[in-house]
Amino acid sequence: MLEALSISLNKAAVLGFVLYILGAAVLFVLFQFLYTRITPHKEFELIRAGNVSAAVALGGAIVGFAIPASNVIAYSISLLDFVVWAVIAAVVQLLAFLLTSLVLKGTSERIKNGELAAGIYVAAVAISVGMLNAACMTPTSN
Repeated sequence: MLEALSISLNKAAVLGFVLYILGAAVLFVLFQFLYTRITPHKEFELIRAGNVSAAVALGGAIVGFAIPASNVIAYSISLLDFVVWAVIAAVVQLLAFLLTSLVLKGTSERIKNGELAAGIYVAAVAISVGMLNAACMTPTSN
């Protein structure tokens, strides 16, 4: 058992873990920053005020980003490969919000007003897009 542990916790494996988890953390924070800047409403201000709709919508976007990002980590061939595909996942998620805003008129205002239905719809679209995005980000065999 000790031998198996030393094989799995070798320097390269630990370094890889540290690099990927730090990269994921930076991209996670960057995604939240960008997402909260493209939406017309102020998510964190609304969440601090107890707006459940804003929390649900932002939570869905975060999960919708994390699903493909985690898939990319599992299949990437390098840290750069991971970063490129995670950025693509973020762009797709940002576009999903913009398209959702076109479908559901007044999305941001509804979320500001605490309309839970709007927050749930935005979250459901974000998570669904994230799952589809992740499925599309798998290696193909040639």
